[in-house]
This record gives sequence, structure tokens and C-alpha cells, in this order.
Amino acid sequence: MYDGAHISFEFFSVKGDLGRQKITDMCRRLARYKPAFYSVTYGAGGSTRASTQQLVETIQSNGFGAAPHLSFGGDSAGELVELLESYRQKGIKQVVALRGDLPSGIAGVGQLTHANELVALIRDSFGDHFDISVAAYPEIHPEAESYDRDVYWLAEKIRAGANRAITQYFYNPDAYFRFIDETAKQGIDAPIIPGIMPLTNYHNLVRFSDSCGAEIPRWLRQQLQQRSHDSTDLVEFGLDVVSELCRKLLEGGAPGLHFYSMNNIAVIDALCQNLRLTEHP
Repeated sequence: MYDGAHISFEFFSVKGDLGRQKITDMCRRLARYKPAFYSVTYGAGGSTRASTQQLVETIQSNGFGAAPHLSFGGDSAGELVELLESYRQKGIKQVVALRGDLPSGIAGVGQLTHANELVALIRDSFGDHFDISVAAYPEIHPEAESYDRDVYWLAEKIRAGANRAITQYFYNPDAYFRFIDETAKQGIDAPIIPGIMPLTNYHNLVRFSDSCGAEIPRWLRQQLQQRSHDSTDLVEFGLDVVSELCRKLLEGGAPGLHFYSMNNIAVIDALCQNLRLTEHP
């Protein structure tokens, strides 16, 4: 089912050999869904740079396609190119280029400040070696001047050389489809992959959604709150809701799915099984 859809999985960075082994085991289990890559997050301001790099290289060395997240942090253009060169030498061909959260006092002192500049730096330095994903926001970035300007900045990232966009998570499929219509008007024809966040913890989801601008529809918020004291009930309900969201997206023409795993293999695997994603032995 859904043959040809782009599938990818995201992990957050971990430390230590045991943590990296756990993620490698997850990659091995999820490999049956033929993911395009496994991405690894990069803490605010590049705070997990070392552990991200170690995990990315571990994933890659075990025969899986790794895609490190990369953002400006406090690094200069030269330092970013040096990091990318180390990834290139390890055989890594995918990267997720983000503006990220800038450390206090960095903006305006000569550092790169927009993600399209990071994409351009990668293209200027490495040509077509890297396949580049960037971020998109169907419900508008919380710092955006307006909906139109947010779409404009996505177009700038694509024009700079990005291959695709991966969205912030959302639970209203209409927000995604309207966003696709608006991006088409701006001439954006690169694939825009919906980002999928499983529903496993009510309080964490509310806190994170409030900070990143992702909307939890009122009906869903109420249902999750009602189930917040019964984790089994909440997870089962969440699997049903998110599986149906994924089906609507794929059947409506979305080119694939990017799963924010939160390093929780059981829930992500259950979602993929519910969707009957293409498997191989």
C-alpha cells in the first residue's frame, strides 16, 4: 500500500554506546519500511553537535542512510563547511537544513540568519552531493510576519537548492492541503512531506505545541486530556487518530510521511503497520 511514498524517521540525539546501539536497533527494525533516511536532531544553538555527529556516523556505518540536522548555532560558515565535509567523507548524502534557534546575541553579528542562506552555502560548497530537506509550516511559523511571508521564505529555500520540505506536525489535514495550494501559487513544486507526531503524552504535547505554534484542535485536546491519566487508552486512541490522519494525507496526494519518532519504536512501528506501508523481508 502507498507504493513509492517517501518515508523517513527522525530521532533525537543520544549519548553513549548503549544509546547509539538502541537507535541502531530501531533503524534495523524500521528498515522494512524502506525509509529514504533516518534524521537526527540538532539541539538549540547546535548544543548537541558532538552527539548528533556521533549518532549520525553510527547509523551510516551500520548501512543505513543517515541525515543529520544542521543549523547555524554559533558556527561560522567555515565551521559549517568543515562539519559537512566530515559528513561527506563518511558517505553521508542527506542533510536537513534548518535555521534553528540562535543563541542569545548571535543574530546581526555576521552569522547566517536564514535557512535559505544555509541551503545556498551547502550548494555552493558541495554542489549536488547532498540531498537537502528544509522545514515548512502549514500552520505558519510562530515568528512569521504573515502567512504569505512564511510561504515566501519556503520558496526562497527551494530556490536556493533544497530538494524537499518536511512540515512541522499538525492534526488538521485541511491545513496541509490549503498550504499545498498556497505554495503552488508561489511556484513551489518540490515535494512537501507531512511531519507526523504520534500522540503518546498529553502534557508534553500541549507544552511543545504551545511553544512551536502547532495547533491541537479543540476536540482532540479534550479527548487527550480526558485520557491523560490512562496511558494505554491514550496511546490506543492516538494510534487511531494519527493513522486516520496519515491515510487522509496519503490518499489526498501527500508524497510521503516523515515520522517524529521521539525515540519510541513501538508506537511508530504500530503506525506503519496500521498504514500497511510497503515492507520487504
